[in-house]
Amino acid sequence: MKKIFVLVLTLTSGSVASADISGAALVVDGDTITISGNKISLHGIDTPEKDQVCRDAGVIWKCGYEATEALRAWTYTKEVRCVGEDKDEYGRLIAECFVDGYNLNARLVSEGWALAYRRYSKKYIPQEDEAKAAKKGMWKGEFVAPWDWRRGERLKEVRIGSAPCKGGCATKNQ
Repeated sequence: MKKIFVLVLTLTSGSVASADISGAALVVDGDTITISGNKISLHGIDTPEKDQVCRDAGVIWKCGYEATEALRAWTYTKEVRCVGEDKDEYGRLIAECFVDGYNLNARLVSEGWALAYRRYSKKYIPQEDEAKAAKKGMWKGEFVAPWDWRRGERLKEVRIGSAPCKGGCATKNQ
């Protein structure tokens, strides 16, 4: 009996956690949600961090905030279903999530709010190519890939004439 208990304990405490979780989602950031206390990382994508900025025609905008708000709008008052098998190093379930029959992971990429996270999956490359061609979301201007931003890379400084324009300038007079 003790051996069976140890076996069950070993199987349930490993890094593999097959799960199908449904319910109302609390949006943590553009690629992380919580359902019924279970933190979920959206598989195969990476969105800008909440305080990350992008630049379009010299104007800085809060693309990390916008990605988070897009996910919040798509999930608000909706039943979200997430299916995954693995957990990441932070204990979050890595999953594909669905609302009203569409894949949230794919939609974030196709609308330009996320990049295909090729390091972990090549599944969303077609959606990224579509968003890039249509100049949607982050693709309408300049941005730093979220994985590079977390390592400290930032948008290059813009120069207007000889004066630096830190963070980007909306007009030539700044």
